[in-house]
Amino acid sequence: DLLTQVEGKPKCCFFKFSSKIQYNKLVKAQLWIYLRPVKTPATVFVQILRLIKPMKDGTRYTGIRSLKLDMNPGTGIWQSIDVKTVLQNWLKQPESNLGIEIKALDENGHDLAVTFPEPGEDGLTPFLEVKVTDTPKRSRRDFGLDCDEHSTESRCCRYPLTVDFEAFGWDWIIAPKRYKANYCSGECEFVFLQKYPHTHLVHQANPRGSAGPCCTPTKMSPINMLYFNGEGQIIYGKIPAMVVDRCGCS
Repeated sequence: DLLTQVEGKPKCCFFKFSSKIQYNKLVKAQLWIYLRPVKTPATVFVQILRLIKPMKDGTRYTGIRSLKLDMNPGTGIWQSIDVKTVLQNWLKQPESNLGIEIKALDENGHDLAVTFPEPGEDGLTPFLEVKVTDTPKRSRRDFGLDCDEHSTESRCCRYPLTVDFEAFGWDWIIAPKRYKANYCSGECEFVFLQKYPHTHLVHQANPRGSAGPCCTPTKMSPINMLYFNGEGQIIYGKIPAMVVDRCGCS
């Protein structure tokens, strides 16, 4: 897909990804671009830029890869560039995927990269070659993101949280005085499959009547606790749903 981005000028390219790819391990990601033929031997400077949100100094791009190629007269060539790291970042933070710009300039400043095909250049637009390894079904089902206070993850994620009963003034709890409870926070976009298909179908059938999926605990575990009951008796018991083990959208 093409992306109109900077100052109204069309830029290439914008790639969309299936949400299913996040459940697989990314092995390889190659960007393939086609360079038009040259009439005389030429040195071509290829530059791949990633579009970013405009910064204070007006910067709209950050470099991904640059390389120098020596081309001989004849037919055009396909050139591949490793973009695995960029793709990994896009999958972790989909909102950062604003597209890329491709330049392949010769000594005279002519751009040889086919980004917007001219007549006779059908099938020569840039494309991504992505290789992933399938994860076991159990791992898919148990998938859940873990983050911390320094994480830049925007999707639904489990964050650490320690509950201190003494700080609450709950002196009727003998043990533990504190424990790791954890909590869920983050965005739930509809491009990601929710825990319950019903949630997705309801939103599709009645988008105005549904607030959308929420980031909530999808797996919780109990803790053992020693405490005084209302009659002053010491009770030892297992209190259910006290620790968030995994978060998801539902």
